[in-house]
Amino acid sequence: MDHSAFKVATIWRYPIKSMMGEELNASAITALGVLGDRAFALIDSETGKVVSAKNPQKWPDFFFYRAAYTAPPEEKSLPPVWITLPNGKTVRSDDPNRDRELSVALKRDVRMQSSAPEKPELEQYWPEYAGQTNEVSQEAVAGDAPSGTFFDYATVHLITTASLNKLNSLYPEGRFEARRFRPNIVVDTGNLEGFTENDWVGKTIEIGGSVRLQVTDPCPRCIMPTLAQGDLPRDLSVLHKGIMNNRVHVPFAGKSLPSIGVYARVLAGGDIRHGDVLSISA
Repeated sequence: MDHSAFKVATIWRYPIKSMMGEELNASAITALGVLGDRAFALIDSETGKVVSAKNPQKWPDFFFYRAAYTAPPEEKSLPPVWITLPNGKTVRSDDPNRDRELSVALKRDVRMQSSAPEKPELEQYWPEYAGQTNEVSQEAVAGDAPSGTFFDYATVHLITTASLNKLNSLYPEGRFEARRFRPNIVVDTGNLEGFTENDWVGKTIEIGGSVRLQVTDPCPRCIMPTLAQGDLPRDLSVLHKGIMNNRVHVPFAGKSLPSIGVYARVLAGGDIRHGDVLSISA
C-alpha cells in the first residue's frame, strides 16, 4: 500500500492521566512519547490505585476534567498544569490546596503524583460482567513503558482516519471522533477506509525525517471510548456496533481482542508537526 499520502493530522497530549487533554499542532517526541504526556496522575488514597476513567462507576465524571500546561513544556522542566473541574473552576497543580480541592470535587481522597507507585494498577470496569464478581478487574500500568510512568501500556498511541471512517460506515449514528480514543498522533490517510494500522504491527514509522517509532501491538479497547466526554455523548454502541468488528491478535495479551489504533515505542526522538509525512517500513 502506498503510504506517501499519510500525514500527521493532529497531536494530542494528556498532562494528567484520564483527564481531557490538549490538541497540538507540533510537539517534541522524547523517549516518553509526546513531551509532557501522562506526566501526572491522581492516586486513590484508600486503595493506592491510579485514578482512571476505565472505572466510571467509581469516577463517573472524570472525563469532564481537563488538564493543560500553563506554558509550553520543556524536556527538563515541566510547567504547572491548569486543571479545569466539571463546574468550570480551575486549580493549578502547584496550588498547595490542590489535593484537597480535587478530593472534594471527586468525593474521594486523592493525591496528585508525578511518579507511579511501585507495581501501579488501575481498576477497569467491564459492562458485560455487570453484577458479577469480575465486573471490575485490576490492570497493570505501563506494560511496555518505563517504570514509574502512567501510560496504560506504551508511550505512543496512533490512530488513522481510515479506522475512524470505517467505524463511521459500520455505525453511522455514532460519533467516532479521534478524541474518543485518546490517541497521541492522528494519521490522516485521505479517503482510505479500513483498519489500516492493523498491518503496521512489527513495522517502523518515520515522521518528519527524524522521529522513528516501532509499532508493537494493536490497542485493545474497553469501556472508555463509549463514555461521555466534553460534548460527546455516552454511547455503548460505539463498542458493540463499531469497535467489536475489528478483533485482532494482540501480542502482549496473547489473544484476539477488539482493537482500534496501535501502540508504539520511540526508537528516535525529534520534533513532529501537523502535515508531516509518515513513511512505514518493515
